[in-house]
Amino acid sequence: MSSSVAVRRPRQARRRALVKTLCYRALMVAVTVVVAWVVVGDVGDAVSVGLVANLVKTGTYYAYERLWDRIAWGLGP
Repeated sequence: MSSSVAVRRPRQARRRALVKTLCYRALMVAVTVVVAWVVVGDVGDAVSVGLVANLVKTGTYYAYERLWDRIAWGLGP
C-alpha cells in the first residue's frame, strides 16, 4: 500500500469544511426535531433532543470530514 493513502494535504480550506458542516447539521437538526416530535409528541422535548444530538454530531462530522480530506484513496490523479 502506498503512503499516499494515509497522508496528503487537505483539498479544501477549513472554513469551507466548517460551512459545509454547519449547513448539513442545520438540515439534520430539522429532520431530528420532526422525527422526535412524531415519536414523543411534544415540541419542546423534540427541540431539546434535536439540538443536543446535533451539537454532538456536528463536532463528530467536522472531524470526520477533515480526516477524509487528507486521504487520497479513491481520488483521481
